[in-house]
Amino acid sequence: MPKPAAEVTAHAATIDVETIAHELRHHEVGDVLVDGTNRAAYSSDASLYRVLPRAIVRPRNTDDVLETLAVARMLGVPITPRGAGTSCAGNAVGPGIVLDFSKHMNKVLDVDVAAGRAVVEAGVVHQSLQKAVVPHGVRFGPDPSSHTRCTIGGMIGNNACGSRALAYGKTSDNLLGMEMATAAGELLRLDHGAPRDQLTSTHPYLERLDALVGGNLATVRQEFGRFDRQVSGYAMETLLPERGFDVTRFMAGTEGTLGVLTEATVRLVTDPTHRVLVALGYEDMASAGDAAPLLRAFDPIACEGMDRRLVDVLIARRGAQAVPALPKGSGWLLVEIAGDDHAEVMARAEACLVGCNALDGRVVTDVAESTALWKVREDGAGLAGRSPKDLPAWPGWEDAAVPPEKLGAYLRDFDALMASYDLSGLPYGHFGDGCLHIRIDFPLGAPGGTDVLSEFLGESAKLVASYGGSMSGEHGDGRARSEYLASMYSPEALGLFAGVKEIFDPTNLLNPGVLVDPNPAAADVRMAHVAPLTRNLALAYAHDGGDFAKAVHRCTGVGKCRASTLGTTNVMCPSYAATGDEKDSTRGRARLLQEMVNGGLDGGFVRDGWKSKEVHDALDLCLSCKGCTSDCPTGIDMPAFKSEVLHQTYKGRVRPRSHYALGQLPRWVRLGRRATGLFNLALATTQKVPVLKKVAGVDPRRSVPAMARESFRDWCRTHDVGFFEDADRAGTVSENAVVIMVDTFTDHFSPDVGQAAVRVLRRAGWEPYIVERAGCCGLTWISTGQLDGAKKQLRGLVGDLAPVARRHVPVIGLEPSCTAVLRGDSAELLPGDEDAALVARSTSTLAEFLAGDDAWTAPDLSGTDVVAQPHCHHHGVMGWSPDAKLLKDAGANLQQLGGCCGLAGNFGVEQGHYEVSVKVAEQQLLPAMDARPDADVLADGFSCRTQIADLTERRGIHLAQMLDRAQSEQ
Repeated sequence: MPKPAAEVTAHAATIDVETIAHELRHHEVGDVLVDGTNRAAYSSDASLYRVLPRAIVRPRNTDDVLETLAVARMLGVPITPRGAGTSCAGNAVGPGIVLDFSKHMNKVLDVDVAAGRAVVEAGVVHQSLQKAVVPHGVRFGPDPSSHTRCTIGGMIGNNACGSRALAYGKTSDNLLGMEMATAAGELLRLDHGAPRDQLTSTHPYLERLDALVGGNLATVRQEFGRFDRQVSGYAMETLLPERGFDVTRFMAGTEGTLGVLTEATVRLVTDPTHRVLVALGYEDMASAGDAAPLLRAFDPIACEGMDRRLVDVLIARRGAQAVPALPKGSGWLLVEIAGDDHAEVMARAEACLVGCNALDGRVVTDVAESTALWKVREDGAGLAGRSPKDLPAWPGWEDAAVPPEKLGAYLRDFDALMASYDLSGLPYGHFGDGCLHIRIDFPLGAPGGTDVLSEFLGESAKLVASYGGSMSGEHGDGRARSEYLASMYSPEALGLFAGVKEIFDPTNLLNPGVLVDPNPAAADVRMAHVAPLTRNLALAYAHDGGDFAKAVHRCTGVGKCRASTLGTTNVMCPSYAATGDEKDSTRGRARLLQEMVNGGLDGGFVRDGWKSKEVHDALDLCLSCKGCTSDCPTGIDMPAFKSEVLHQTYKGRVRPRSHYALGQLPRWVRLGRRATGLFNLALATTQKVPVLKKVAGVDPRRSVPAMARESFRDWCRTHDVGFFEDADRAGTVSENAVVIMVDTFTDHFSPDVGQAAVRVLRRAGWEPYIVERAGCCGLTWISTGQLDGAKKQLRGLVGDLAPVARRHVPVIGLEPSCTAVLRGDSAELLPGDEDAALVARSTSTLAEFLAGDDAWTAPDLSGTDVVAQPHCHHHGVMGWSPDAKLLKDAGANLQQLGGCCGLAGNFGVEQGHYEVSVKVAEQQLLPAMDARPDADVLADGFSCRTQIADLTERRGIHLAQMLDRAQSEQ
């Protein structure tokens, strides 16, 4: 038997992390992380589990892997390979050295289109492989919902499938060859189809493996390979003589327990020419499950199930427009029919529509609509992070599979089992393959919660086994389900697993506690024993019951923050895009905050609360862009968390200099307005004397924008833009009145934006007003964590605008970040304030307002090339779709960028952030501007326009200016 996992883990805890680092560097392994920040960031994946590693190695090449294994053998420290860390079962966390392949070993090494194969390093992202091969007319077949960030190595480790497994099979079916390092330090090359005799004669332990299978043929033939999605355990059936002793494909799904994958050769396929989506509605999910086997007759390439509860969550979070019209019912099947003959594909689709016992259905031919429907399913793992009871929902039993013909009956029994435990979740999955995904609201933080988890998993394992099913259909067993393999397999089969482990890893250094000699499923649960954190908080955390601990544990680790935003309109996460470091992802920061609220339990080291260095290290490069508030499917709000941490850390203490200089900027600007010339002279002097910038906490390479000679408010006085209060007192507020919220940036630095907005609104038949007092929303106070000051500023502005809102006069915000404070932050800063809620409902962006005016006609923008950099807060809080629609409808040739400009308010101005700020701009903004030198650069945000002016010779313009110019020209 292999060495006991508990013994291996206990020994690893005795080895000092600096000793591990020293030995690794002595072996010339370069990228080694042993600091607390990074260890905490890697302590979890997308599973329930929190296991603090001793060290992280990000290998640059195969030699680094072999040398790391040598150190592991010498010190007795276990190894856990990791890709993107999107494992739902806990097979990408470990107590020793975590090998992160995604940082450096992430290349496509070779593409042979004629042979239909590609050679990749283990850490290459699925999407990166597709981008490399799709232009050649081929693709890698399996497509899990995490394809934007999961790695091919991770897919092989779990034997992932994805939604189109009906056409392309599991990852193992697409694996042609692999290179892996054994625990003993040998580099083993395996090729699909290699003769059995060649393998056994070349490698002595493969001869032992062959003998092990040969002595247990009856067990293997009876218990393994019973249906396509039987992924639990080792795939012993692939080693049968009639299967050609296929060691290559056997290694898929071994979860890093038998070797460390370094390179893979994968099969490439040609996509069918035509695809069409058939949407079918059923009374409920179980009825949809009953129909799933019928679909096989129509040869679909995908058949996905969705539940009404999942759709309702998306609508509640993002609005009804986020989900295209679905057929009648409460359970749906999305069926994709494909082929090279369009007429034949459509005929099959129409036959499917009437041949699957659906209540309702339709053939979706619009590409945008079908893409939107697939996105609902793709985001399912994150959207299901809250249960129908609005409780946190967790993986653990998220991947069971049964033969498809038994799916409906299994779903009914599984629903009954959940009800008996008073549990709920949002089911979805690959129904054509009989695979169900669901996250369940286990009471993990309650007394006895982990006992409930353990009991439920045990009962669920028995249930799925009674249907001839598998605990895992593509995620692997990991820490969540390995304990229950005895429910599926006989003692003889489990003995085979142990025998295989003994051959490849007798000292149990490779992912101990997984599959063989498993850890208890209820051990190391991240949410267990987490006390509420509700006292003396500055923000409300209304969606989490006022509990900061619950709020930060919203992160389920699905890792969408690691996905590239190139070619998308997403923003999250610009700092990760710039550095590629896990600690700089939204997920990595959430892990540090979780460690903080956990109080350093079980070997943790984040023990200094809000002031913990590790927490501040992780939050330092957060741009507070709010991209995560809309792009993260779990609803994480990292900018709010950062503000809270800064508020709690510096409450009653001396703050960093930039908090005073930049965080209270509106105050200094208002003072400077009394002597604009002197103020600008001071700014000009600061510009020429870099040391003065440093004193203010500003990077010397940043420019200091000058105040306008005439503020927008001063301009209004001479251009018949009156005060709303005067008109209200006089009873002369017209029916066509609107109020422009005058923010600090528009007022003092970009008054031309406000002037353009006045002209556009007047041409549209509206009469603009402003309020009398020069108020502020508190934005800069918020971003620097001065939340008491932010509340004071915001209350003042709400007080100014509430009378406007009570008169049903629309309020228009021109600066996106300030508008977002009223629309979003105000509810957290001023919970229960009816005036704040009223003002939030009354406030819109210029595009939203104009889009709602049926009488308004946009100027003709035909022939106008536009590169648009939406402000991140605009994207995250209000959404930029009204702006995009306005521009497209007006005829503009629009390129809407994703990502962030990189300045992000005070972030890119502060010392220590300049390099990252520029790297963020280099992701999308600067290349797009270089590619279209004659295009207008649309940037409503003052910080975005400042970044453009700082880094290029061009200038950004506001939507109001673009419309004003076009109207004046026409």
